[in-house]
Amino acid sequence: MPKVGKLGLDMMYRTCTVQTNLDFASEADMVAKLRVSLALQPVATALFANSPFTEGRPNGFLSFRSEIWRDTDPDRSGMLPWAFEEGMGFERYVDYALDVPMYFVKRGDRYIDVSGMSFRSLMAGRLGNLAGERATLSDWANHISTIFPEVRLKRYLEMRGSDGGPWRRLPALPAYWVGLLYDDDQLAAAWDIVKDWTAQERQQLRDDVPKLGFKATIRGRSVLALAKQTLNLAEKGLAGRRRFDAFGHDETRYLRVLQEFVARGITPAEELLEKFHGSWGGSVEPVYKDYAY
Repeated sequence: MPKVGKLGLDMMYRTCTVQTNLDFASEADMVAKLRVSLALQPVATALFANSPFTEGRPNGFLSFRSEIWRDTDPDRSGMLPWAFEEGMGFERYVDYALDVPMYFVKRGDRYIDVSGMSFRSLMAGRLGNLAGERATLSDWANHISTIFPEVRLKRYLEMRGSDGGPWRRLPALPAYWVGLLYDDDQLAAAWDIVKDWTAQERQQLRDDVPKLGFKATIRGRSVLALAKQTLNLAEKGLAGRRRFDAFGHDETRYLRVLQEFVARGITPAEELLEKFHGSWGGSVEPVYKDYAY
Protein backbone atom coordinates (compact mmCIF):
# COMPACT_ATOMS: atom_id res chain seq x y z
CA MET A 1 0.00 0.00 0.00
CA PRO A 2 2.74 2.58 0.70
CA LYS A 3 3.83 2.17 -2.93
CA VAL A 4 0.49 3.34 -4.35
CA GLY A 5 -0.71 5.92 -1.80
CA LYS A 6 0.40 7.80 1.29
CA LEU A 7 -2.39 6.80 3.69
CA GLY A 8 -3.00 3.09 3.06
CA LEU A 9 -1.50 2.00 6.37
CA ASP A 10 -3.56 4.64 8.19
CA MET A 11 -6.62 3.06 6.57
CA MET A 12 -5.61 -0.41 7.70
CA TYR A 13 -4.54 0.43 11.26
CA ARG A 14 -6.61 3.35 12.50
CA THR A 15 -9.87 3.84 10.70
CA CYS A 16 -13.24 2.35 11.55
CA THR A 17 -16.24 2.16 9.27
CA VAL A 18 -19.66 0.61 9.57
CA GLN A 19 -21.08 -0.92 6.40
CA THR A 20 -24.39 -2.31 5.28
CA ASN A 21 -25.12 -4.76 2.48
CA LEU A 22 -28.15 -4.29 0.22
CA ASP A 23 -29.82 -6.88 -1.99
CA PHE A 24 -30.79 -6.44 -5.62
CA ALA A 25 -33.40 -8.40 -7.55
CA SER A 26 -31.95 -8.27 -11.08
CA GLU A 27 -29.15 -6.76 -13.13
CA ALA A 28 -31.24 -3.67 -13.91
CA ASP A 29 -32.16 -3.31 -10.24
CA MET A 30 -28.48 -3.55 -9.31
CA VAL A 31 -27.56 -0.79 -11.75
CA ALA A 32 -30.30 1.53 -10.49
CA LYS A 33 -29.32 1.01 -6.85
CA LEU A 34 -25.59 1.20 -7.53
CA ARG A 35 -25.90 4.54 -9.32
CA VAL A 36 -28.07 6.15 -6.66
CA SER A 37 -25.94 4.88 -3.79
CA LEU A 38 -22.69 5.95 -5.46
CA ALA A 39 -23.99 9.46 -6.12
CA LEU A 40 -25.40 9.82 -2.60
CA GLN A 41 -22.53 8.14 -0.76
CA PRO A 42 -20.98 11.54 0.13
CA VAL A 43 -24.28 12.48 1.79
CA ALA A 44 -24.03 9.35 3.94
CA THR A 45 -20.40 10.24 4.68
CA ALA A 46 -21.55 13.60 6.05
CA LEU A 47 -24.45 12.10 8.02
CA PHE A 48 -22.09 9.68 9.78
CA ALA A 49 -18.89 11.80 9.82
CA ASN A 50 -17.19 10.89 13.07
CA SER A 51 -13.40 11.06 12.73
CA PRO A 52 -12.21 14.61 13.45
CA PHE A 53 -9.21 13.63 15.61
CA THR A 54 -5.76 12.19 14.93
CA GLU A 55 -3.30 11.50 17.74
CA GLY A 56 -5.69 13.18 20.16
CA ARG A 57 -5.95 16.48 18.29
CA PRO A 58 -8.36 17.93 15.69
CA ASN A 59 -7.10 16.98 12.23
CA GLY A 60 -8.99 19.58 10.16
CA PHE A 61 -11.49 17.07 8.82
CA LEU A 62 -14.92 15.87 9.87
CA SER A 63 -14.38 12.45 8.32
CA PHE A 64 -10.65 11.87 8.17
CA ARG A 65 -11.45 8.20 7.50
CA SER A 66 -13.08 9.25 4.24
CA GLU A 67 -10.18 11.56 3.41
CA ILE A 68 -7.73 8.70 3.95
CA TRP A 69 -9.44 6.72 1.18
CA ARG A 70 -8.59 9.53 -1.26
CA ASP A 71 -4.89 8.65 -0.90
CA THR A 72 -4.90 4.90 -0.29
CA ASP A 73 -4.90 3.25 -3.72
CA PRO A 74 -6.63 5.00 -6.64
CA ASP A 75 -6.68 1.82 -8.75
CA ARG A 76 -9.12 0.10 -6.39
CA SER A 77 -11.12 2.89 -4.74
CA GLY A 78 -13.30 5.82 -5.76
CA MET A 79 -16.63 6.76 -7.30
CA LEU A 80 -16.71 4.44 -10.39
CA PRO A 81 -17.69 7.12 -12.95
CA TRP A 82 -18.11 4.49 -15.68
CA ALA A 83 -21.01 2.95 -13.72
CA PHE A 84 -23.18 5.82 -14.97
CA GLU A 85 -22.37 5.17 -18.62
CA GLU A 86 -24.54 3.30 -21.08
CA GLY A 87 -24.02 -0.47 -20.98
CA MET A 88 -23.40 -0.70 -17.24
CA GLY A 89 -24.08 -4.16 -15.86
CA PHE A 90 -22.45 -7.17 -14.28
CA GLU A 91 -20.07 -7.66 -17.20
CA ARG A 92 -18.84 -4.06 -17.04
CA TYR A 93 -18.04 -4.43 -13.34
CA VAL A 94 -16.22 -7.70 -13.99
CA ASP A 95 -14.15 -6.01 -16.72
CA TYR A 96 -13.20 -3.33 -14.20
CA ALA A 97 -12.28 -5.90 -11.55
CA LEU A 98 -10.21 -7.97 -13.99
CA ASP A 99 -7.99 -4.94 -14.62
CA VAL A 100 -7.59 -3.82 -10.99
CA PRO A 101 -4.00 -4.73 -10.03
CA MET A 102 -3.86 -7.72 -7.70
CA TYR A 103 -2.31 -7.77 -4.24
CA PHE A 104 -1.80 -11.49 -3.65
CA VAL A 105 -2.65 -15.04 -4.63
CA LYS A 106 -3.25 -17.50 -1.82
CA ARG A 107 -2.08 -21.09 -2.14
CA GLY A 108 -2.64 -23.15 0.99
CA ASP A 109 -1.48 -20.99 3.89
CA ARG A 110 0.86 -18.92 1.70
CA TYR A 111 0.08 -15.41 0.50
CA ILE A 112 2.10 -14.89 -2.66
CA ASP A 113 2.86 -11.28 -3.59
CA VAL A 114 1.67 -10.53 -7.14
CA SER A 115 1.36 -6.76 -6.69
CA GLY A 116 0.58 -4.86 -9.87
CA MET A 117 -0.36 -7.88 -11.97
CA SER A 118 -3.87 -8.26 -13.35
CA PHE A 119 -6.36 -11.03 -12.75
CA ARG A 120 -6.50 -11.46 -16.53
CA SER A 121 -2.87 -12.56 -16.42
CA LEU A 122 -3.63 -15.11 -13.73
CA MET A 123 -6.54 -16.48 -15.78
CA ALA A 124 -4.20 -16.86 -18.72
CA GLY A 125 -1.47 -18.50 -16.63
CA ARG A 126 0.96 -15.67 -17.32
CA LEU A 127 1.89 -14.40 -13.86
CA GLY A 128 5.66 -14.00 -13.79
CA ASN A 129 6.28 -15.72 -10.44
CA LEU A 130 3.38 -18.16 -10.87
CA ALA A 131 3.80 -19.14 -14.50
CA GLY A 132 1.27 -21.77 -15.51
CA GLU A 133 -0.84 -21.25 -12.38
CA ARG A 134 -4.52 -20.78 -13.25
CA ALA A 135 -7.16 -18.77 -11.47
CA THR A 136 -9.73 -20.43 -9.22
CA LEU A 137 -13.07 -19.18 -7.95
CA SER A 138 -11.39 -18.73 -4.58
CA ASP A 139 -8.81 -16.45 -6.23
CA TRP A 140 -11.61 -14.38 -7.71
CA ALA A 141 -13.39 -14.08 -4.35
CA ASN A 142 -10.13 -12.97 -2.71
CA HIS A 143 -9.41 -10.45 -5.45
CA ILE A 144 -12.89 -8.93 -5.32
CA SER A 145 -12.45 -8.48 -1.56
CA THR A 146 -9.40 -6.25 -2.20
CA ILE A 147 -11.35 -3.76 -4.33
CA PHE A 148 -12.60 -0.79 -2.31
CA PRO A 149 -14.85 1.62 -4.26
CA GLU A 150 -17.35 3.78 -2.40
CA VAL A 151 -19.97 1.14 -3.21
CA ARG A 152 -18.72 -2.39 -3.83
CA LEU A 153 -20.59 -4.93 -5.94
CA LYS A 154 -20.41 -8.53 -4.77
CA ARG A 155 -23.50 -10.72 -4.43
CA TYR A 156 -24.94 -7.61 -2.84
CA LEU A 157 -24.14 -3.89 -2.81
CA GLU A 158 -21.85 -2.85 0.02
CA MET A 159 -22.14 0.75 1.25
CA ARG A 160 -18.62 1.85 2.24
CA GLY A 161 -18.88 5.61 2.86
CA SER A 162 -19.71 5.91 6.56
CA ASP A 163 -17.63 6.25 9.71
CA GLY A 164 -18.19 3.99 12.66
CA GLY A 165 -19.98 5.44 15.65
CA PRO A 166 -21.94 4.77 18.83
CA TRP A 167 -24.58 2.11 19.17
CA ARG A 168 -27.55 4.37 18.49
CA ARG A 169 -26.30 5.27 15.02
CA LEU A 170 -25.51 1.73 13.86
CA PRO A 171 -29.10 0.77 12.86
CA ALA A 172 -29.51 4.17 11.19
CA LEU A 173 -27.20 3.18 8.34
CA PRO A 174 -29.20 0.22 6.99
CA ALA A 175 -32.40 2.14 7.72
CA TYR A 176 -31.26 5.06 5.58
CA TRP A 177 -30.28 2.93 2.61
CA VAL A 178 -33.15 0.44 2.84
CA GLY A 179 -35.63 3.31 2.92
CA LEU A 180 -34.07 4.84 -0.20
CA LEU A 181 -33.34 1.73 -2.23
CA TYR A 182 -35.97 -0.89 -1.37
CA ASP A 183 -39.01 1.20 -2.35
CA ASP A 184 -39.35 1.75 -6.10
CA ASP A 185 -40.94 5.19 -5.72
CA GLN A 186 -38.25 6.45 -3.35
CA LEU A 187 -35.50 4.95 -5.50
CA ALA A 188 -36.92 6.77 -8.52
CA ALA A 189 -37.18 10.00 -6.54
CA ALA A 190 -33.57 9.65 -5.36
CA TRP A 191 -32.46 9.06 -8.96
CA ASP A 192 -34.26 12.25 -9.98
CA ILE A 193 -32.07 14.16 -7.51
CA VAL A 194 -28.75 12.84 -8.87
CA LYS A 195 -29.34 11.81 -12.48
CA ASP A 196 -28.06 15.03 -14.05
CA TRP A 197 -24.92 15.31 -11.95
CA THR A 198 -21.75 14.92 -13.97
CA ALA A 199 -18.88 12.62 -13.05
CA GLN A 200 -16.78 15.68 -12.23
CA GLU A 201 -19.50 17.07 -9.95
CA ARG A 202 -19.92 13.75 -8.15
CA GLN A 203 -16.17 13.52 -7.64
CA GLN A 204 -15.92 17.08 -6.36
CA LEU A 205 -18.67 16.42 -3.85
CA ARG A 206 -16.91 13.29 -2.66
CA ASP A 207 -13.64 15.25 -2.33
CA ASP A 208 -15.24 18.14 -0.41
CA VAL A 209 -17.36 16.26 2.12
CA PRO A 210 -14.56 14.88 4.35
CA LYS A 211 -13.57 18.42 5.29
CA LEU A 212 -16.82 20.38 4.84
CA GLY A 213 -19.51 17.87 5.81
CA PHE A 214 -22.98 19.37 5.48
CA LYS A 215 -21.47 22.62 4.13
CA ALA A 216 -20.25 20.96 0.92
CA THR A 217 -22.34 21.87 -2.12
CA ILE A 218 -23.26 20.52 -5.54
CA ARG A 219 -25.03 22.67 -8.10
CA GLY A 220 -25.74 25.27 -5.47
CA ARG A 221 -27.35 22.81 -3.04
CA SER A 222 -25.77 22.01 0.29
CA VAL A 223 -25.25 18.49 1.54
CA LEU A 224 -27.38 19.50 4.52
CA ALA A 225 -30.31 20.12 2.16
CA LEU A 226 -29.63 16.82 0.39
CA ALA A 227 -29.46 15.00 3.71
CA LYS A 228 -32.81 16.44 4.73
CA GLN A 229 -34.40 15.54 1.39
CA THR A 230 -33.04 12.01 1.27
CA LEU A 231 -33.97 11.34 4.89
CA ASN A 232 -37.54 12.32 4.02
CA LEU A 233 -37.49 9.83 1.16
CA ALA A 234 -35.98 7.14 3.37
CA GLU A 235 -38.66 7.73 5.99
CA LYS A 236 -41.38 7.25 3.38
CA GLY A 237 -39.71 4.09 2.15
CA LEU A 238 -39.46 2.60 5.62
CA ALA A 239 -43.02 3.55 6.52
CA GLY A 240 -44.22 1.82 3.35
CA ARG A 241 -42.53 -1.43 4.42
CA ARG A 242 -44.81 -1.62 7.47
CA ARG A 243 -42.34 -3.65 9.51
CA PHE A 244 -43.26 -3.33 13.20
CA ASP A 245 -41.51 -4.38 16.38
CA ALA A 246 -43.21 -5.88 19.42
CA PHE A 247 -44.25 -2.41 20.58
CA GLY A 248 -45.85 -1.41 17.29
CA HIS A 249 -43.00 0.89 16.18
CA ASP A 250 -41.97 0.82 12.55
CA GLU A 251 -38.45 1.16 11.16
CA THR A 252 -38.62 4.94 10.76
CA ARG A 253 -37.53 5.25 14.38
CA TYR A 254 -33.99 4.26 13.39
CA LEU A 255 -33.67 7.49 11.39
CA ARG A 256 -34.33 9.75 14.37
CA VAL A 257 -30.69 10.11 15.36
CA LEU A 258 -29.82 11.31 11.84
CA GLN A 259 -32.80 13.64 11.70
CA GLU A 260 -31.69 15.19 14.99
CA PHE A 261 -28.25 16.01 13.60
CA VAL A 262 -29.78 17.46 10.43
CA ALA A 263 -32.17 19.58 12.51
CA ARG A 264 -29.14 20.96 14.40
CA GLY A 265 -27.25 21.44 11.13
CA ILE A 266 -24.14 19.67 12.40
CA THR A 267 -22.44 16.34 11.79
CA PRO A 268 -21.54 13.93 14.61
CA ALA A 269 -17.92 15.04 14.18
CA GLU A 270 -18.86 18.64 14.89
CA GLU A 271 -20.61 17.52 18.07
CA LEU A 272 -17.36 15.86 19.13
CA LEU A 273 -15.38 19.01 18.32
CA GLU A 274 -17.81 21.15 20.32
CA LYS A 275 -17.22 18.92 23.32
CA PHE A 276 -13.45 18.84 22.74
CA HIS A 277 -13.28 22.63 22.78
CA GLY A 278 -15.83 22.86 25.60
CA SER A 279 -16.65 20.45 28.38
CA TRP A 280 -13.84 18.02 27.53
CA GLY A 281 -11.23 20.73 28.03
CA GLY A 282 -9.13 19.94 24.97
CA SER A 283 -8.90 16.21 25.64
CA VAL A 284 -10.31 13.27 23.70
CA GLU A 285 -10.14 10.97 26.71
CA PRO A 286 -13.82 11.53 27.72
CA VAL A 287 -14.94 9.96 24.43
CA TYR A 288 -14.09 6.54 25.86
CA LYS A 289 -16.63 7.05 28.61
CA ASP A 290 -19.27 9.26 27.00
CA TYR A 291 -19.55 7.18 23.80
CA ALA A 292 -18.82 3.71 25.13
CA TYR A 293 -21.28 0.90 24.41
